Amino acid sequence: MKNKKSNGELDALIDEILVDAYGDDEQLWAFRQGLEDELALPQEAFVIGEAVTVFTIDYEGNERRGLTARCRREDGTEYQVAACDLFFPRGTMAARSIAAYRRWLGIEPYAQGKVPAKRKPQKATEDDLDLTRDIELIALAVKGNAISCRIPGKGHVTLRSTRSWDVVPGELITVTPRKKWRYAGHPYLSGEIKAWHLDVAALGLTPLTLEDEGMWLPHEHYWGEPDAPIEDWAKPIIERGPRSAYEMEQVIPGEDPDDPATDPIIESVELKEAGDYGEANRTLMNLLIADLRCLDAHAHLGNLVFDHEPEKAIRHYEVGVRIGELSLGENFEGLLPWGHINNRPFLRCLNGYGLCLWRLGRFREAGDVFTRMLWLNPTDNQGVRFFIHDVRNGEAWRK
Repeated sequence: MKNKKSNGELDALIDEILVDAYGDDEQLWAFRQGLEDELALPQEAFVIGEAVTVFTIDYEGNERRGLTARCRREDGTEYQVAACDLFFPRGTMAARSIAAYRRWLGIEPYAQGKVPAKRKPQKATEDDLDLTRDIELIALAVKGNAISCRIPGKGHVTLRSTRSWDVVPGELITVTPRKKWRYAGHPYLSGEIKAWHLDVAALGLTPLTLEDEGMWLPHEHYWGEPDAPIEDWAKPIIERGPRSAYEMEQVIPGEDPDDPATDPIIESVELKEAGDYGEANRTLMNLLIADLRCLDAHAHLGNLVFDHEPEKAIRHYEVGVRIGELSLGENFEGLLPWGHINNRPFLRCLNGYGLCLWRLGRFREAGDVFTRMLWLNPTDNQGVRFFIHDVRNGEAWRK
């Protein structure tokens, strides 16, 4: 895990570079070092609407050329572009850093035009689809009897199967293929789904970044009225002492942070509240086709089926939890406070996962999840402290 600067610290670094009395050469070297420290490369970006993967951002000592980026197109071709021509999703650390560099160049911080919502998916080839043996596919989205899939390390294909409703995006499915064909240039496959399992490491995802938000101090935290006794769950958290707080990157494909009307998560919630569960489901599935790291999509897919299919809901929540954990590593001891709003999708996935474990009678596991949530967010905005005692005592779930 690479600790990231908070927004305030990054702004201070940018301001220092912008106002320092160095010459252009020294400032370019400073920008180059700042970007190297702050950006987790490789990252996906766009150059004039073309999807690329950015591997390095460098300065070769040529003031007129400035910072350059080494990129790779989807066809595997590598080339260099001016770093100021990179488009990253608005609101990300990468976008803010490039905006600062563009501002230093004296041009608009954000180039005109909207960054495309997603990369054009690479399609599976004939050689990728071998009908003589079982095929393992990564499920991206389920729409009726069609499942949008990706072959690990290869291209996309649409699977048609009679058991599509059993599949959860983010899981790996084993398929015995029967037939393959192409329609309008897109590859299709039909076959029998034999099994599915979750293996997040096999998905080939880039971990969501963590931004360091400074130290959390338990003696400054509100633990209730001054004369009230400290609750048992809080005592070990207080005794542990100060810990670092972080904010997890949030991915919402197609969202424009400057236009709340473009938030597809809010759109899906409104559709659900209006009773249109099918369209709410399709909206969330489309997000996962674009990027499986959209944790809020996993959380809200779980919410859609929580009431009547907890066995299905828990799989949605767990995919979100495991993808989020790619950013934390094995021995994460920091906080992910609810007050940093980008942490909320991961915390929602944990909450749904824990509630399903409790509902399914897996009390010890549920208690461990709720205890973890209290350590991650001692403010406990989701209220797990009110029923963790019942879970530990093996009392049945209640709505």
